[in-house]
Amino acid sequence: MKLALKIDVDTLRGTSEGVPKLIEILGRHGAGATFLFSLGPDHTGRAIKRALRPGFMKKVGRTSVVSHYGIRTLLYGTVLPGPDIGKRCAGVMRQVRDAGFEVGIHTWDHVKWQDDVAGADAQWTQWQMALACQRFREVFGADPEVHGAAGWQMNVHAWRRTQAMGFRYASDTRGTHPFIPVVRAEIVACPQFPTTLPTLDEMIGVDGVSEATVAERLLERTAADRRAHVYTLHAELEGMKLAPVFERLLSGWKAQGYDLTAMRDQAQDVTADLLPLHTVVDAPLAGRSGTLATQGPEFLAEGSSP
Repeated sequence: MKLALKIDVDTLRGTSEGVPKLIEILGRHGAGATFLFSLGPDHTGRAIKRALRPGFMKKVGRTSVVSHYGIRTLLYGTVLPGPDIGKRCAGVMRQVRDAGFEVGIHTWDHVKWQDDVAGADAQWTQWQMALACQRFREVFGADPEVHGAAGWQMNVHAWRRTQAMGFRYASDTRGTHPFIPVVRAEIVACPQFPTTLPTLDEMIGVDGVSEATVAERLLERTAADRRAHVYTLHAELEGMKLAPVFERLLSGWKAQGYDLTAMRDQAQDVTADLLPLHTVVDAPLAGRSGTLATQGPEFLAEGSSP
């Protein structure tokens, strides 16, 4: 059983401090992983405009945002100018690749994508994705092969671009198993490997789960649901304050018999032509505010039989 580790890197601090720590932890545990980078400006402070979104302030209170991100990061894009992550941290990003880990695109501007993509037009969407791809090429000297949308936020234009830009696969959704997405009855020929497990910030503070008990609760879930999984972690959490929790998870998953891999290792086991078609829906998820791109029902073309 393969459990793929998908690491979302959202901020300058997460890149410069969290990523090196994760390289060290993963190396000690002999684990693979896929690092998805935010490649443009860090405008984390602008997320304050989400304050009126249902559930957002409750989540902030549960997950101790200041202790995880730091005051300086929470001022980027407002009181402080947003630093260019790709320019400042290109060396760190290349260290990830050179250590043998898979690298890919998370976004250009994390806050801008997460907050604005839902209502954006084709030109805006294409430009944001093009900026990220161009910076990826500048950093790594190669074309990106994997995409994982910030906040699991997408629109119809972004779905089309995952196909047009030639990504081998993507992880833009929450769901249960790999699939070919169907958006507005349009098949998008870029396989999805959805996040199948809850993230730590979705669990902590809910149903009595604390930082001290969250690893055990998540391990209970993977012990009961023994199949291929994709777990999304964050450089700002598991690479920093929650690093001890992540170490307990890695040890626990190895004890359960999971092979801890990058997403490419799951993708190589799958024949895209044989993947089921599933619609993609925007749906709420426990522990998060707003809606997320989610694997919906299996899509059956007109005239086909189940």
